[in-house]
Amino acid sequence: MTLKLYDTMTRAKRDFVPTDPRRVTMYVCGPTVYNYAHIGNFRPVVVFDLLFRVLRRLYGADHVLYAANVTDVDDKINQKAAAEGVPISAVTDRYLEAYNADARALGALPPTFQPRVTDTMDAIVKMIGDLVANGAAYAAEGHVLFSTASFPDYGKLSGRPLEDLIAGARVDVAPYKQDPRDFVLWKPSKPGEPEWESPWGPGRPGWHIECSAMIREVLGLPIDIHGGGIDLVFPHHENELAQGVCAGHSHEYAKYWLHNGFLNMAEEKMSKSVGNVALAHDLLKTTPGEALRWALLVGHYRAPLEWTPDLIEQAKRSLDRLYGALRRAGDVAAAEMPPPAAFLAALHDDLNTPAAMAELFAMATRLETAGAGERAVAKGELLAAANLMGFLAGDPEAWFQGGDADLKERVEALIAQRVAARAARNWPEADRIRAELTALNVEVMDNPTGATWRIKEQS
Repeated sequence: MTLKLYDTMTRAKRDFVPTDPRRVTMYVCGPTVYNYAHIGNFRPVVVFDLLFRVLRRLYGADHVLYAANVTDVDDKINQKAAAEGVPISAVTDRYLEAYNADARALGALPPTFQPRVTDTMDAIVKMIGDLVANGAAYAAEGHVLFSTASFPDYGKLSGRPLEDLIAGARVDVAPYKQDPRDFVLWKPSKPGEPEWESPWGPGRPGWHIECSAMIREVLGLPIDIHGGGIDLVFPHHENELAQGVCAGHSHEYAKYWLHNGFLNMAEEKMSKSVGNVALAHDLLKTTPGEALRWALLVGHYRAPLEWTPDLIEQAKRSLDRLYGALRRAGDVAAAEMPPPAAFLAALHDDLNTPAAMAELFAMATRLETAGAGERAVAKGELLAAANLMGFLAGDPEAWFQGGDADLKERVEALIAQRVAARAARNWPEADRIRAELTALNVEVMDNPTGATWRIKEQS
């Protein structure tokens, strides 16, 4: 079954054919670690984690290399470190740890590599030197700029008109630019900011060169897949492509370019600069990470997705439906089965998650209606398919007890009181406590050794 992916460069779905099926490479732009990441930052994390899982199934876990970088040199990092009076590493280490914990809670597998800019500085300087030597970059007043005129295909990835290409060239100072589209590869640091040595003077890299150098360092160029949010197509990925090719890597930088759509709140792209953000770190305090993952995947990855409280509630109800089917089949051991063909066909069609999720519900129905001799197979298929998407790895009973620690403490205290009331044959008090638990949507199951409980499934 062929995997088809929508390629931004060609504006079409293409059969995925890696350069070397024994070494499939994928790079995704990661976080700038100066604060907690909002849930919109985690849409590419979850989307490309799903693709990582699909690729590992197709080519083998040992044959897929996935790098997701960390930007730990940035103006906002410098500002936060200065405000706290600490080295930038104190800020970046803190928020990278939080970011990785949030990603794990959302079910994301760790990438094969997580390169950091500060650990790749020699490779960055080397790549800039290659560009200068190839006539694709030039030094001017302590800066080094990329010469867009050296790359005739500049603008091809984004399809932007010349006016937009000029407006998108982000530099701090520009009087010495040879072309308005040229962009910074190296720049002097401001007083008090971290700096690194280079042949063009002490300073730090521009944003775009960092990713190009990290890709070349950890994966080698060209790569099979380059991913990220749709907002990175221009100027970031456009500039990456130009640098990578002109640094001596023929005509190709990445065989396939994949981009996920925005996560919107109140019909605007979620953004810290706008202020309309929901931090994953905060959402995870009250919502299971599995539900947040479901919500992020419920729409097709290339389409925009509106983030609302109802979206999260719908995700919980969907997982209630699936975990409920597993709970009712708790007396059956799942057979070792591959995911069904219809489910795989959906994922292989450019990660069509809405269609794949519909197949999960169909599998849950089959499990509940299967004959005695078919339930083990039906359960195995549901688990294999859901696990491939990063779902249903938990215990169904634990799911229905919820992730609210305060609720769990309250429920267990009430159950202990009810057990004591029953032992004292205080039936009115035991009934009162059961009614209080029912009001909390808790179902109590009495047994000879005490009682167990679970949150009732939502209808």
